[in-house]
Amino acid sequence: MSDNNFSEYLDKNHDLLKDIVTKLKRNFEYVSVLASDCEGKEIHVTEKNISVSDSQWQERGFVVRVFKDGLYSEYSFNELDKAKTICDQIIKAVEAKDNLSRGIYVKDVNGVLYSENKIEEQYSRMDEYKDVPIPEIIKKAQKIINNSMEECEYIISTRVNVEYVKISKMFISSKKDLRQVYAWANTSYMCVLNKNDTTKYNYGAESSISLADAISKLEKKVKQINQDGVALLDAGVVVPGEYECITTPDITGLIAHEAFGHGVEMDMFVKNRALGQKYIGKKVGSELVEMHEGAIPYKDVSSYFFDDEGTLAQDTIEIQDGILKTGIADAIAACHLGIRPTGNGKRESYKRKAYTRMTTTYFAPKKSKLEDMIASIKFGYLIDTMNSGMEDPKNWGIQCIALIGKEIKDGKLTGKVVSPVIMTGYVPDLLNCISMVSKDFGISGSGACGKGYKEWVKTANGGPYLKVKVKLG
Repeated sequence: MSDNNFSEYLDKNHDLLKDIVTKLKRNFEYVSVLASDCEGKEIHVTEKNISVSDSQWQERGFVVRVFKDGLYSEYSFNELDKAKTICDQIIKAVEAKDNLSRGIYVKDVNGVLYSENKIEEQYSRMDEYKDVPIPEIIKKAQKIINNSMEECEYIISTRVNVEYVKISKMFISSKKDLRQVYAWANTSYMCVLNKNDTTKYNYGAESSISLADAISKLEKKVKQINQDGVALLDAGVVVPGEYECITTPDITGLIAHEAFGHGVEMDMFVKNRALGQKYIGKKVGSELVEMHEGAIPYKDVSSYFFDDEGTLAQDTIEIQDGILKTGIADAIAACHLGIRPTGNGKRESYKRKAYTRMTTTYFAPKKSKLEDMIASIKFGYLIDTMNSGMEDPKNWGIQCIALIGKEIKDGKLTGKVVSPVIMTGYVPDLLNCISMVSKDFGISGSGACGKGYKEWVKTANGGPYLKVKVKLG
């Protein structure tokens, strides 16, 4: 079982890892090992400087998970030269009488052992990855910067970032032997503008499973970023109130991520920290609302074939016709809740715990045309360019901050903008006010998501344009 793109290091050590699983199985009811070998680069280019460094997502290491006496325990390491010692260390740590002596992560699942189906498979998405050599990346970035500086008199500084990562992972248990190799790329552009002692900035980002595609999409986007940046130099402020607005796919994705992303991560159900648990099977949005979460429907930065617990990737329909159908769950949360895991068990790295995490979260498109949506608004805003967002899963409050609000008056864009735009409210109220959903659609995976303030992983989100009544401030 081999793939020319798969990590040679993991391939070479496959039999050794399998032997570790076999040896540990004599002492434990369940044993698995996740092996990771990820490599990538970050390129930063400004009008004055160029830097090339390793990606922050680069890693090489292993994590073993075992089950005994109703407890899951985990042990991570990054050296394989002493396999027997590793097994002995794991056995000794798990058999310690208290968690402090164990020195390893322990998870109580009330004695429930999750079941696995037998599967041996390899997966690759590298045939869709189109590489670009670093010198050519730098040349393309410099061209973007030079053109922007020449074409826009107000730009005083620019920056182009390019990051790409190839991920090889192997999951082995007594029933599973899985390999996957895939890649993703992020590109971004930022400009700083000045006019009459007023300084503003604007930015945009693209993501793809192809480096060449991510760069190409950014090149096409730069002119609009610069134009919006110039408009921001004369931006006004929003008069607080409730408005009919249209969200671009970028902002729609932010709403999806914050409104029903964290709120339906079912490890929060186990801890009674999410209000969404009480709304399964109930109406939480208009009949136009259909929300999906999963690593397989769309190919982007968080699209994989199996998660960090060896569960195959899925497409989970969280909301259909406005009804909350289900949430998402890692394997251990699924044990607690008596359900099947959804393929959302993700780790920041082999050194970190697995949690229920989002992959690609999005609203499904419908039938409306954007021009009809704009024409339907007497006074409001087209909200664009994600800045940040927060959610309170326990009370379902949401705050989404966008950089740009483009004024709509009597069904037409006026050319005036406001900045920043802060959307707030109660999640079901916001989703119930969605009255039109476009057939246009977009996905972006330019950022990362934390579990609270830590445990960062790559996620993607998006959807169509939404017409929604929302509180702005």
